[in-house]
Amino acid sequence: MTVYVRSLETAVPTTKLIQSEARDVFAAQPGLSRLGSRLVNTCFDGAAIETRFTAVQELTNTSRSGNPQFYDQESGLLLNPSTKVRNDIFAREATKLFVEASRAALDAVPELDLLDITHLITVSCTGFFNPGPDYKVVRELGLNPAVQRYHLGFMGCYAAFPALRAAKLFCEADPNAVVLVVCAELCSLHVRTSNDPDAIMGSALFADGAAAAVVTARHGTGETALLKLDHFETVLTPVGEDSMAWNIGDNGFEMVLGNYVPHIIDDHIVGALEPLLAREPELAALPYTSIPHWAIHPGGRSILDKVQSRLGLTEEQLVPARGILRNYGNMSSATVLFVLKHILEQPLRDGSNGGERVCSMAFGPGLTVETGLFTKLRQAVSGPDERADAATCDSQAAAPAGSEEATVG
Repeated sequence: MTVYVRSLETAVPTTKLIQSEARDVFAAQPGLSRLGSRLVNTCFDGAAIETRFTAVQELTNTSRSGNPQFYDQESGLLLNPSTKVRNDIFAREATKLFVEASRAALDAVPELDLLDITHLITVSCTGFFNPGPDYKVVRELGLNPAVQRYHLGFMGCYAAFPALRAAKLFCEADPNAVVLVVCAELCSLHVRTSNDPDAIMGSALFADGAAAAVVTARHGTGETALLKLDHFETVLTPVGEDSMAWNIGDNGFEMVLGNYVPHIIDDHIVGALEPLLAREPELAALPYTSIPHWAIHPGGRSILDKVQSRLGLTEEQLVPARGILRNYGNMSSATVLFVLKHILEQPLRDGSNGGERVCSMAFGPGLTVETGLFTKLRQAVSGPDERADAATCDSQAAAPAGSEEATVG
């Protein structure tokens, strides 16, 4: 049975961070050691990021708060709120993104009624509350209260793949199923000033955003679908369990970002792709560049560099991932869906007849490598405002030089 993505839409908070301005704030903190100060400048400048979005409005110099919790603009000090304070903001602000992205994805399929949604899968690793985002989406959008709800929590940057894979399985089991998948992450809630290299790296890379997709195998969708979901695979690398982790601390969630992660991916990316491409032996026999589109989770500049070098991909094939990293940063699970959306918004190639293959992958704690093979069927309509910014990166394929430390899954 063929399962399709009918729509794929994104949402970001209204507050935009300028990377150079954020760098200056973090570099000016009085508790930094000489090494910490050097790392701040190296990580922020080497991240290949220009702008990011955050749900924490007071992190910008244009916002004023009488009771600052994250950043006191008068003193220039970054504050360190408790995990409860951060999580309370997540419950309020993440709900907005879950709902906004979901509504956009449903509006993009006007022939479907809200009551047609049979399954809802929500994804996040940056906060917890209950009744959770799955409940909030049902209530806010007016979905059928009997919709089957599932939440994938605390998996990390690769979690969009298990969500899409589950949606595909639901649709294969029930030909009438219509699944709404939505990822929303508020990574910026967990930034902090520190001399710890992992904390500095997280502050330089992570951002907030959401993405939602409508997935179904219902009759007639082949003519209007964007993407065909072909195959998924999961691989755990034999090393790297301690190199990437996501833990809950007293003052927010704490990321472990080993500098060796790009090297682990470099060593094992070919092996991770083997079970996916083995699903189609005729494709496995061809060079990687024969697959026109590569939707790679931009965990960091060095990860993209390693993947490109190891697989021999062209600069053009890395444009979507580098462009999303440049304009949005690393939004954990939502990021690879932003990359897919960028690919879908590009015109079909001459002679492709709506059958352009897409290979996608994301990396996360474990070290886990999730991969997916898809078929692009038609061009999607570009989103409004900042969500279309990534389209401007077509002429900016080359990544700026920077430190290999600027990387994370």
